[in-house]
This record gives sequence, C-alpha cells and structure tokens, in this order.
Amino acid sequence: MNGPFFYLLAADALLSLHIMFVAFVVLGLLFIFTGAALSWAWIRNPIFRIVHLLAIMVVAVQAWLGVVCPLTVIEMNFRTRAGDVVYNGTFISHWLQELLYYDAPDWIFKVCYTAFGMLVIISWILIRPGPLRKQQPPPPPGNSI
Repeated sequence: MNGPFFYLLAADALLSLHIMFVAFVVLGLLFIFTGAALSWAWIRNPIFRIVHLLAIMVVAVQAWLGVVCPLTVIEMNFRTRAGDVVYNGTFISHWLQELLYYDAPDWIFKVCYTAFGMLVIISWILIRPGPLRKQQPPPPPGNSI
C-alpha cells in the first residue's frame, strides 16, 4: 500500500494530529483558567501541566530558531509523494488546512507564540500544579515491628 491514496491518507492523519496538538495547547490554557475558577482538580495534574508547558515552549523555540514544525515537514513530504502539492486533496485536508495554515510575517508568529508561552508560565504562577506524587499519609502511631 504505497500508492498516492496511502500518502494522502497519511498526510490527512498527520494534519489531524497537528490540529489536535494545536487544540491541546490552546484549549489546555483555556481549561486551566476555567478549571481554576470552577475548582476542577484535574487542571492541577502535574503531568498535564508539564506536557502543556513543554508543547508551547517547543513551538515558541522553533519559531525563534526559524525551524519549520516537523509535523508540517512530514505532512508536506507525504503530500508531495502523493502528487498533492497544493492541498487540493480530500475534504478533511482542505478544511483542516483552512483552520491551521495562514499567511503572516514570521515576526507575528514569534510574538504570538512567545506571548502565549508567557501566559502558560503565568498560569503556573497563578494556578499551581499539584505535586508529581501524592504524599503518602504517615503510618498510624502504635504497633511498629
């Protein structure tokens, strides 16, 4: 299964993954602030918070270094192999591409990603993540062997 259909399917799957990554970063911050206001305990989960922080930091660092996102590079490679260079492929790829890709000067992306990263850092200050491990309660006093 190495034909154009396979590469289009792989490109669409990768584009969908890219959309989910963006949604995780953007909605994650929204959920952190909303969850703090509504007392949602899960938004203080340290693994969630660490992964969320790392995700936006990777995006911001890539922007400042001028590195194209690896998901985009691989997706474009799949589209090229399928002969679909201009995003005129499937319904999914067309609409997901409309949501994710847009033209703007590089400095706008750098500023936006950096500002968003700063908001994530501020969320760590205002809404502290919980401890990595739950504290075990001390054993009850009494019989110790």
